[in-house]
Amino acid sequence: MNRILNIVERHTHHGSKRRHSTTMAIARKGKQFRWQRKHLIGLRDLSAEEILYILDTAKGFEEISTRSVKKAPPLRGKVVVNLFFEDSTRTRTSFGLAASRLSADVIEFTKKSSAVSKGETLLDTARNLEAMGVDIVVIRHNAAGAPKLLSRSINACVINAGDGFCEHPTQALLDVYTIRQMTGSLEGLKIAIVGDIAHSRVARSDMWAMTKLGAEVTLVGPPTLMPAEASRLPVKISYSLDEVIEHVDVVNMLRIQFERLGGNPFPSIREYSRYFGLTVERMRRAKPDILVMHPGPINRGLEIESEVADGKNSVILDQVRNGLAVRMAVLFLVNQAAAHPPA
Repeated sequence: MNRILNIVERHTHHGSKRRHSTTMAIARKGKQFRWQRKHLIGLRDLSAEEILYILDTAKGFEEISTRSVKKAPPLRGKVVVNLFFEDSTRTRTSFGLAASRLSADVIEFTKKSSAVSKGETLLDTARNLEAMGVDIVVIRHNAAGAPKLLSRSINACVINAGDGFCEHPTQALLDVYTIRQMTGSLEGLKIAIVGDIAHSRVARSDMWAMTKLGAEVTLVGPPTLMPAEASRLPVKISYSLDEVIEHVDVVNMLRIQFERLGGNPFPSIREYSRYFGLTVERMRRAKPDILVMHPGPINRGLEIESEVADGKNSVILDQVRNGLAVRMAVLFLVNQAAAHPPA
């Protein structure tokens, strides 16, 4: 299916002022697809067409990061708040930079520096921010469902930057964007997601995005780190990395989330690394062109050896780089949907 991305920047003058407007459309089989969601809460409910639309839109924003002046006008005059109730470096910085490159004003909010530490509720915080004129709320919260609750309670656009064990949609979008960039399509690819599946919102969003785009996904890890619902998911399950490493086209290594573990899910770190770590030795048995991914932060020497993380098959830094274009696309699309709601 051919997808045609047209990005048109029109510049019109009125007196000494220049007005910029950006229109984006993807023509698909002679029909024009319109993005209609003002919130991005998760990928489970998105269609393959919607996911591809985001990826195609992101492709149009790649070029902005190569300019000497890394700015475009689509969100000029808009206010984006990064509402983060959990620690984050990559996601928060990436969203902030993405919003800034689209010319939005960005407010950085953390739990420690807010009235939440004094007992204010999430909804009261969000409503106060909205009263100040915030247009888009990017939220990370330790409670699953917090972004959905927020989207039903305020008028501003809401983007989920990670909620509990539930989803992390923009991480999955940048993951599939990177795979598509390297291979052309996910259709028919075999992908292994390895590690702490039970506590990983990335694994859940990745699984939905990858399977919707035609990939065969296998979740790999010890039984103690598999989610209770694993058998009901549209994926294969394996308890041995050695069984799958020779057959997959992509391997996505997940961090062990020690901060979320209630007990000891494996005998020792050395034992876990022995059976589920991506080592140089295991890479010798993998396909020569296998893609090695990791959402970060990396526990080097535990889930992946440094020689592999920094090796020729690694696309980890490509993931980080592509995250900017993907998040610019998401910010742009939800803002467009809010400005032009469906009739």
